[in-house]
Amino acid sequence: MRFARVIGTVVCTEKVPSWKGHRLLLLQPTDTSGGDQGRPFVAVDLVSAAPGQQVFYVRAREAGMALPNTDNPADAAIVGIVDHLREEKLDPAPPGRAAGPTSGPPPATGPAPSTGAAR
Repeated sequence: MRFARVIGTVVCTEKVPSWKGHRLLLLQPTDTSGGDQGRPFVAVDLVSAAPGQQVFYVRAREAGMALPNTDNPADAAIVGIVDHLREEKLDPAPPGRAAGPTSGPPPATGPAPSTGAAR
């Protein structure tokens, strides 16, 4: 999923049948802090987003799959409205371990817990 800001509405007198009941909105792709990234594009609105709202969207085949009728020509679909975004810094990963958040308890290590069933 990617982030964008709704910057306009697209009005069509005719749409493909699978888009009936869905609005088309003009999106400006953004980074996580809201800065513009790339060129605006049109997306099918599945969540009733409004101008100025930050949204997240999917592209390519995922966009078509997000609509009830999956046999459609959608290239982009708005699938969520962002209420709040918090970015956490990741600590560098030691060899053999994936990077993770800098806060919180370390992952458990050692043997897996026994289920108590003997064979």
